[in-house]
Amino acid sequence: MDRKARDIWDQEYRRGRYQGEPPVSFVDDILDAVVATDIAPRGLYIGCGNGRNYLPLVDAGLDLVGLDISQTAIDQLREKRPGAEAGLICGNLDLLPHDATYPVVIGIQVFQHGDRDRAHSHLEAAKERVAARGIFCVRVNAVETNIEYGHTLEEQDSDGGFTIRYLEGPKSGLLIHFFSHDELAGLFFGWEEVLPLRLQRTWREPRDRGSWLQWEAIWRR
Repeated sequence: MDRKARDIWDQEYRRGRYQGEPPVSFVDDILDAVVATDIAPRGLYIGCGNGRNYLPLVDAGLDLVGLDISQTAIDQLREKRPGAEAGLICGNLDLLPHDATYPVVIGIQVFQHGDRDRAHSHLEAAKERVAARGIFCVRVNAVETNIEYGHTLEEQDSDGGFTIRYLEGPKSGLLIHFFSHDELAGLFFGWEEVLPLRLQRTWREPRDRGSWLQWEAIWRR
């Protein structure tokens, strides 16, 4: 486990990260995909945080194991949903039974942490957790994002993807990867598209601070 990332996210959640924020609209697409593909509503949410998106999915009927590296986030989620301890795990994929797979695997803004190799390996490890004919729901940083805080460019790849190291802001010191369309699509070659890759824009306030853009997609194994 990346201790620096864990410590930074513990601090962010203690400062109130995501408290009171509504879920992202991708949550509705995930629920629609579960119905459309007629799969069991059971799954794994990687990077569940303190429940911003996890709880609406569970409240809508999904039975989800929640996984996050931040103990603070897991503790806050347990406070919001007493009795959910059995389904919440602080740590990474290595803590799951080695042969455990799930009809639904979800990762919202979690696979972008680290450099290109680490981001790709995290995605590949998560793909192995998708059961046969299961779905993988992904939302990650897009290269079209207006990066707000000071940073250095650490990697620039031929397919357009790149990695930065933040020098300022809440993620100061961390490597964060930004995916291009071709890069992300290539990682799911041979998978069936349920929700084709699309860009989702989130404006900062005020708007002159620019916007975040994320790729969203759902693939079926």
